[in-house]
Amino acid sequence: MVARRKVAVAGVALSDCGRVADATPYALHAQAARRALADAGLDRPLVDGFASAGLGTLAPVEVAAYLGLRPTWVDSTSVGGSTWEVMAAHAADAIAAGHARAVLLVYGSTARSDIRAGRRTGTLSFGTRGPLQFEVPYGHTLIAKYAMAARRHMIEYGTTIEQLAEVAVQARANAALNPEAMFRAPVTVDEVLAGPVIADPFTKLHCCVRSDGGAAALLVAEEYVPDCRTAPVWVLGTGEAVSHAAMTEWPDFTVSPAAVSGRLAFERAGVRPSEIDFAEIYDAFTYMTLVTLEDLGFCGKGEGGAFVEKGRLRVEGGELPVNTDGGGLSAQHPGMRGLFLLVEAVRQLRGDCGERQVRRGDGSLPGLAVASGTGGWFCSSGTVVLGGG
Repeated sequence: MVARRKVAVAGVALSDCGRVADATPYALHAQAARRALADAGLDRPLVDGFASAGLGTLAPVEVAAYLGLRPTWVDSTSVGGSTWEVMAAHAADAIAAGHARAVLLVYGSTARSDIRAGRRTGTLSFGTRGPLQFEVPYGHTLIAKYAMAARRHMIEYGTTIEQLAEVAVQARANAALNPEAMFRAPVTVDEVLAGPVIADPFTKLHCCVRSDGGAAALLVAEEYVPDCRTAPVWVLGTGEAVSHAAMTEWPDFTVSPAAVSGRLAFERAGVRPSEIDFAEIYDAFTYMTLVTLEDLGFCGKGEGGAFVEKGRLRVEGGELPVNTDGGGLSAQHPGMRGLFLLVEAVRQLRGDCGERQVRRGDGSLPGLAVASGTGGWFCSSGTVVLGGG
């Protein structure tokens, strides 16, 4: 039996993000990919694995061809926002088993510019076929699904709208430290609550921003780490899970599939949630952050509201900094944002984050991080535990 190799994230990068009206999604893929390879200090011929979703008719084929790659291992798993954590898990397994030596994960989207140019509308539709046909006639928008889940948590556990607003306030406080974030001006709980209602109980600032942008991450086998220009960040454990296809099939709106993917990732990494220094959590809506913190084990079920209202999520002075770049609520959100979580986690573990750099109480760099993505309407989850070099 061949020994399983250790796997490191060797390079990460973002493309230009925010308002990028003069680029195509393919160009953003290419820009992020080039920057990630440069970050790693490795050459493109080493890449024999490729993962992509969300662009083109045959996503990994078309995008790989655009990038000039001819991979012998591919993945086009598409499960919404958790796609990239799931893909990272698959890539790590492939590299560990010797099926690939270097796998490039890439994403790019011009979601904001497409709306501005009239190439698409602001309402995201997943169609009306399959299980969705039983919900679409009742006006079930994507945002409404998350709003209903949030309202259930409020009814079940007494979670308040002010506590949910605190998630947005603290995300903006972290974004204020990130020069690349779209929105950096501080906001208050009162300002969050005073915004226009999008889907009860969410007002505008409970919802993610809409941006353009791309991201890339390069995973490599341990024997290539000495050739890299950056310190390695090791993939310690991963987990993935799917839940329901329709809201009517979801047994409990207050429990996300992160309860499964997180448990698996922590068990496989051999660490406990209490050992994690910071977390990058998918935050298309404030409730996602709160319930994922519960399901990953950072607090008990129903205790998320009390947990977030203490300022714990802030880079400056927080016990568990969360979404250290400002997250989808303030930094950028071009669609399936899961890859951005991995990029930020790696940068933090390497100490590359400048003013927003997370540090332990003794001033040292963080050693353990978790990135957890959520897809669909809490239909899927992927969780990755990462460790610094």
